[in-house]
Amino acid sequence: MKETLQPGLETTAQFVVDAGRVTRHMGDDLGIYATPALLLDIERICHDLLQEHVDQGEDSVGTRIDLQHLAPTLEGVRVTVHARVTDVDRRAVTFAVDVRDEFEDLARCTHSRFVIATAKMKERLTAKAARIRDR
Repeated sequence: MKETLQPGLETTAQFVVDAGRVTRHMGDDLGIYATPALLLDIERICHDLLQEHVDQGEDSVGTRIDLQHLAPTLEGVRVTVHARVTDVDRRAVTFAVDVRDEFEDLARCTHSRFVIATAKMKERLTAKAARIRDR
């Protein structure tokens, strides 16, 4: 990890909620931002911020999410996600994330990620895949 990985780092991302991010259980004309899609967007944004501060041969994996989905938003609405690093404990990194649309707060989240050595993780996954094939 680079020395630049410190609490206080932050990023903001904006996007429009598209058809791939919605659930339609409220009706075809009321696609709402689905919680699993919200969670995936948060994870990607935190991952991307971390990628700027890890060394070559390193990556990160998510280890915990505490998500409060506070309000719905509709397909076609612009959403802003703000993520901030709140703690770095060796390879464990914690983020505070706020999500809102132009009208209200949509979500609050604490997300933890762990910085891993890519080669070591590939070895571990390859060994596990072999065990699965051999069962």
